Amino acid sequence: MVLRSCCKFGPVLVLFRLGYVALLWLCVTHLRCARAETKTVVQKDAEFDVTYNDTVTSDNQTIYAFNHTVSRNKTEGVRVTVDVLSEGAESSPILFVVRQKQAVLSFQVPLILRGLYQRKYPYAHVGRTLCQPPTRTLTETQYFFVDVSTLSSLGTQYQLRISRVDSFTLHTDKKFSFTASPSQPQYFKYVFPDGVDTAIVKVNSEMTFPCSVMSIQDIQCPVYDLDNNVAFIGMYQTMTKTAAITVQRKDFPSNSFYVVVVVKTEDEACGGPLRFYPLRPDELIDAGNRSKTLDVVVSPAISSDVYVMGMLFCLGIFLSFYLLTFLVACVENKRSVDRFTVPGVTPVSPYEYGSFGECVCPFTLQRSLESVTGRSRQESLSSIEEDDYDTLADIDSDKNIVRTKKYLCVSDLARKDKRVLSKKYQIYFCVLLLTCSSLLQVVNVTGNQDICYYNFLCAHPLGNLSAFNNILSNLGYVMLGLLFLLIVLQRDIIHSRALDRNDLNALECGIPKHFGLFYAMGTALMMEGLLSACYHVCPNYTNFQFDTSFMYMIAGLCVLKLYQKRHPDINASAYTAYACLAAVIFFSVLGVVFGKGNMVFWIVFSVLHILATMLLSTQLYYMGRWRLDSGILRRIVYVIYTDCIRQCSGPISVDNSSLTYIVLLLFCLSRAAYGLLKTPNDFASYLLAIAICNLLLYFAFYIIMKLRSGERIQCMAMVCILFTAVVWGFALFFFFQGLSTWQKTPAESREHNRECIVLSFFDDHDIWHFLSSIAMFGSFLVLLTMDDDLDDVQRDKIFVF
Repeated sequence: MVLRSCCKFGPVLVLFRLGYVALLWLCVTHLRCARAETKTVVQKDAEFDVTYNDTVTSDNQTIYAFNHTVSRNKTEGVRVTVDVLSEGAESSPILFVVRQKQAVLSFQVPLILRGLYQRKYPYAHVGRTLCQPPTRTLTETQYFFVDVSTLSSLGTQYQLRISRVDSFTLHTDKKFSFTASPSQPQYFKYVFPDGVDTAIVKVNSEMTFPCSVMSIQDIQCPVYDLDNNVAFIGMYQTMTKTAAITVQRKDFPSNSFYVVVVVKTEDEACGGPLRFYPLRPDELIDAGNRSKTLDVVVSPAISSDVYVMGMLFCLGIFLSFYLLTFLVACVENKRSVDRFTVPGVTPVSPYEYGSFGECVCPFTLQRSLESVTGRSRQESLSSIEEDDYDTLADIDSDKNIVRTKKYLCVSDLARKDKRVLSKKYQIYFCVLLLTCSSLLQVVNVTGNQDICYYNFLCAHPLGNLSAFNNILSNLGYVMLGLLFLLIVLQRDIIHSRALDRNDLNALECGIPKHFGLFYAMGTALMMEGLLSACYHVCPNYTNFQFDTSFMYMIAGLCVLKLYQKRHPDINASAYTAYACLAAVIFFSVLGVVFGKGNMVFWIVFSVLHILATMLLSTQLYYMGRWRLDSGILRRIVYVIYTDCIRQCSGPISVDNSSLTYIVLLLFCLSRAAYGLLKTPNDFASYLLAIAICNLLLYFAFYIIMKLRSGERIQCMAMVCILFTAVVWGFALFFFFQGLSTWQKTPAESREHNRECIVLSFFDDHDIWHFLSSIAMFGSFLVLLTMDDDLDDVQRDKIFVF
């Protein structure tokens, strides 16, 4: 019965329920409309420079109407300043909407700005400058409205003030001071005057922190003047004390731009400390007083005449080396031709130590005479030869026996066929060319003003190059590298012609002349200039290897060339040498990425550094007859037992003394200890310093041993040595000026920026490029000419050390 009744009255109940829902919806809609009708909207005619104190709730909305006359010939800014006086307004902020003719600006107060890890900072005092749309008429009256509203049912008290900014337009070479904060950014307008195509905008402050941002933006609305959007368009730089951006007229169709200065909510971008992390995700952090006083000045950049003078100055310096080298080469070429055009004449050796075939070091002979007896000189020579030289018949053919002689001459280590050695050392040049081409293919620069570490106070743009002067100054590496190749080519041709004539001087005298390493050195100097220019397109830590790779190669090639002079048969192959240099570059990259403050990396690097030094020292001490294999430990124990315990044997060669390698190992240990204790931030420079120190130590050792052996340094080589030493001293002075550094934040790096010092075009780092290229060229000439005094000395009278 009940079920039958439900079925009978079911449609009626459904219709009743639908009608009830419709009636309820009508009631709610009516109430909403009634509530909206009760909300009061008040419009007030407002005036500039008047402070309006008012209260806003969800039931009322206030509109302030302003009007002002805009002149096309005079630009003035309009600034809105708002203060919230009620407490607890963060939960229900006030919304301010400024409606203009061509723009709308809206912001809430308190203004919530976010920092790192989304930390929130409230600001109850807000000041914003209104965007000024351009006017086409001579004068025009513009209207704008400020709408004030909130969703809070409680009354919130506020202050509103609209004022004119009379100094809104910046003037050329006139400093203007102002104050900014995260909630009160500032921006100003600059119009290019007639005759000025490039300008430098400089912003300075006596305060390091708070961290700030300087931005250059085109004249358009809206203007991005908050911490969370200032990087959206235009060019920008973070700054602590100084920032500078070079602006070109061609980049701004309106011939004007805005200079925007924003104070960041946090200082991490400028290298400041990391603030505490909030306990709750929605926790608001008191930002404190982050106001900063700054100065801005816009100055005209250099004219095109200065560019021309800079380029002519650069070309003039290095073309003068071509002229000087040409004059010297004419004189030297005449001497060389005169010397090599007397075939079949045995040269007279300046050394009188014995007959042809004898090789005894003079200072060893002197020690023998003083310590043993008063025998005559010839008797001592005979005694030394009988007692200490192996008399086996194969001493002149087996290299294992030759290299155990106590007194080695260059002839003992120059037994390989000249054609074989020539091909071996030409591989250095070929492999280097392959390395150069592969590196150039991967050079690609992207970034903005905060990525590139320029000296912004002396960065002169040209086309798409932001610092053309830093690129132009690398021309010296290329031009002097090419000049060195021409000098080597001239010597190579003269020597080849002498060999073709079977000239005795070329065949039997002097240090064996292999030019492959010299060609590689000249090419490396040219590539250093090209890749340094690529690096200076946008210098930063991601492309530093283009600037330093060939520095390692140049240092390594110079060491190899020094060793090759007295050890032509046992020098490393090109493949082994470049593999070691590649490992050095690889560790350099790892050190930059992982080495900063990483003790594990420094321990691993120091251990590998010491092991590599020990292995290399052992290889050099045993003249290439020592091998690393499974029997190494057994041989080490055997050598210690036979040479140190059973009997005290002398070194393999008198001047190949173990004392030299002990000093080298101690030097290596001291550098490793320094790295572990200091863990320098610039690992690339630390590694390069190690390579340069090794080169200087070996070069000093070579000079000392050369003089001790009774050899002399000719006038040309001595002039090159003195000139190069002086130039290196001045070059290092300018290098350590440190105009920028990518080991710090961009803002901290800009604190070291300086003005140009030469022709208003070149800075200290450009002078380093000039002087270092000249110094490297001079160093190569020293290596090329240092043993010219031995060209008339037979090789069995030239000592190995």
